[in-house]
Amino acid sequence: MALVIEGRDLNAAHISEEELRLEIAILLYQQGRFSMGQAARFTEMNRILFQRELGKRELPVNYGVADFEEDLEILGIKSA
Repeated sequence: MALVIEGRDLNAAHISEEELRLEIAILLYQQGRFSMGQAARFTEMNRILFQRELGKRELPVNYGVADFEEDLEILGIKSA
């Protein structure tokens, strides 16, 4: 599914495409719908940069089972 947001709508909201992607990712992360990795990929940032954005907003970093399993997968370690 593709969501098309016209440039005029972004301009009216005074937000860039990158900023909107970040706002959506943070919202979904806060709601527990995105893991840290999913949110970082959605914003096309690495996890550290995404975590810094959370820190700037004084939002907690949620590190749950999904994040742990994703980290294990990235490291090439199989979870039990």
